[in-house]
Amino acid sequence: RLIYELLFQIIRKALTEEKQVSTKTSAADLVTETDHFVENLIISVLKEKFPSHRFIAEESTAAGSKCVLTDSPTWIIDPVDGTCNFVHRFPTVAVSIGFAVNKELEFGVIYHCTEERLYTGRRGQGAFCNDKRLQVSKETDISKALILTEIGPKRDPATLKLFLGNIERLLKAQAHGVRVIGSSTLALCHLASGAADAYYQFGLHCWDLAAATVIIREAGGTVIDTSGECSTPVSWTFGGPRGCFRHLESPQYSPPVAQSHFWQCLAGTSALSTRLC
Repeated sequence: RLIYELLFQIIRKALTEEKQVSTKTSAADLVTETDHFVENLIISVLKEKFPSHRFIAEESTAAGSKCVLTDSPTWIIDPVDGTCNFVHRFPTVAVSIGFAVNKELEFGVIYHCTEERLYTGRRGQGAFCNDKRLQVSKETDISKALILTEIGPKRDPATLKLFLGNIERLLKAQAHGVRVIGSSTLALCHLASGAADAYYQFGLHCWDLAAATVIIREAGGTVIDTSGECSTPVSWTFGGPRGCFRHLESPQYSPPVAQSHFWQCLAGTSALSTRLC
């Protein structure tokens, strides 16, 4: 808990200050000195306690570190999820840490840095926000659903056409609304808490999914790809190019008919199914 209190202080202070901003894969793919500082801090603290453990972290991977999942105990880290929000002082920012052993996720922690909300999930032991147990929505009708998504950093014409077209399809299916909050991990926490009913996104990485997957499952939700197969760390594209496609949704979309209805609202999914799992 002490590390999260420290991260709260660091990120909340940095949120109000001028930042050194760089770009990675595109003009919208941002990174700051705080991303690097927080990542290094988390890894150094964990290495001191667990010197034999391995680490997969967003900024280290962006800098060229190999992103390989083995059977060894592995921490999967997103130091500042919602960096674009962070740069603009928009307070939807989180730290995400997942932990896997034998390529199976054991627990996940996501910390909402500006609201001091600690989301946790441990396999077989439930999911919580601070001390409140989480439960996904029981909504079964897409026309009554609030759906979350993110656009990601790509802004090429094909990506924009796909992104906007999918929102149009969901609205034509009479979804109550589609929301983009700028942090995939916190969007998934909203899903786990029942505040939203479904989430989809093209382009998620393992550090976006690791902690959230445990929290979603322990809150009664499912993590699946477009073929309907359960998503696991083994099936994620570690070290691959941007385009590790994953979709998360609440249990109401688990029946095949509902899954089919949901995917039929989205373009760009059928061609991806063969490479997902």
